[in-house]
Amino acid sequence: MTVRGHRIPSGFSLLVWFVLWEIIGRLELVSLIPPFTDVVVALVEVVPSSAFIEAATITLQAFAIGMVLALVVGIGVGIAMGRNRTAGSVMGMWVNIFESSPLTAVVPALMALLGFGLPTMVVTVFLFSVWVIALDTQVGVQRVNPSLVEMGRSFGASRRALYAQIIFRAALPELLAGIRLGLIRGLKGVIIGQLLIAVVGVGYLFELYSRSFLMPEFWALLIVLFTFAFLASEAVAYFERKVSFYASSR
Repeated sequence: MTVRGHRIPSGFSLLVWFVLWEIIGRLELVSLIPPFTDVVVALVEVVPSSAFIEAATITLQAFAIGMVLALVVGIGVGIAMGRNRTAGSVMGMWVNIFESSPLTAVVPALMALLGFGLPTMVVTVFLFSVWVIALDTQVGVQRVNPSLVEMGRSFGASRRALYAQIIFRAALPELLAGIRLGLIRGLKGVIIGQLLIAVVGVGYLFELYSRSFLMPEFWALLIVLFTFAFLASEAVAYFERKVSFYASSR
């Protein structure tokens, strides 16, 4: 960030927000917003607690399983849609429908079918993230330079080597973008699922803190969640920047 020719660290904006947060909390302008210092104190107390560790373990387990399934299915479907015109026509319509649909409305139906446990959360994460991964993978595969594929075939590359060494690598920029968006949406999915179930995981803690008006603990938990989402997104974005030269070379 640059102001009047002076470069200001991006972290300075966070400091400004924290100061404003503290002022609003101290003035009690909004009853649901406590002072930021109270939130920091609650953060130190909440994170090491056994309740948070247990809830975070359940949430991360559901998130990890759902994301692995979404990656396997999403990348596979995206490659099929990008390389096969028939598959793209048949599956593309359904992928776009689910991508643009309000999937939150499906969660109650999942609870009725799968119950109030881990399977519902896993399927929710999967449904929230798989579609954007498939669409971005399809775009990446379609942008692969045909001459690269022809060169691989002319040198006798097997079908497996063609997909693994040429198509997959050339589609990495869009594929990583889809993974990054899928991670964010998957995290939304697991929290939304737990909020609707309201008996397990981090969603239970959100429900407990809000119902008991424990607002410092509520905001502390929210900060932890936002930080995790940001770090996960930035980790994928780092690799995305590393392979960005593929996009220009295609």
